[in-house]
Amino acid sequence: MILSELQDSLAPVEWGTPSCEPAWRRSAARSETSSTKGTTSWGSSGGNVRCMCRNIRQLHNFEPAATDEEIRASALQYVRKVSGFTKPSQANEAAFARAVDEVAHITAHLLDDLVTNAPPKDREVEAAKARERAKKRYAAA
Repeated sequence: MILSELQDSLAPVEWGTPSCEPAWRRSAARSETSSTKGTTSWGSSGGNVRCMCRNIRQLHNFEPAATDEEIRASALQYVRKVSGFTKPSQANEAAFARAVDEVAHITAHLLDDLVTNAPPKDREVEAAKARERAKKRYAAA
């Protein structure tokens, strides 16, 4: 699968959920009214993201094991998140594609090397749990 097809198959990375935004983005409105107007916090807790991006999925300890396409899709999401590009310009496309290839390669090695005593998770059961959590989360909205 070429990079453009993979990019088209995945949703763009967005800051959509306030709980997944970095602290400096969540506090931007507050900082405009505070005495430190215009500053952002990049300290030990200020720049941290409170949760993992929803588009980057756990790949370890599933039965069946993660496919190369799933690993590549996660690598693409990671590179998108880090670079800030959902689709790079022509000038950055080669570097972007190389980064996706390298992250996917290292991720495959990581998944091969990880060990656990926990039984593998069933993808269907985990998907059902996620649907139930989403139903509860969006029912309140």
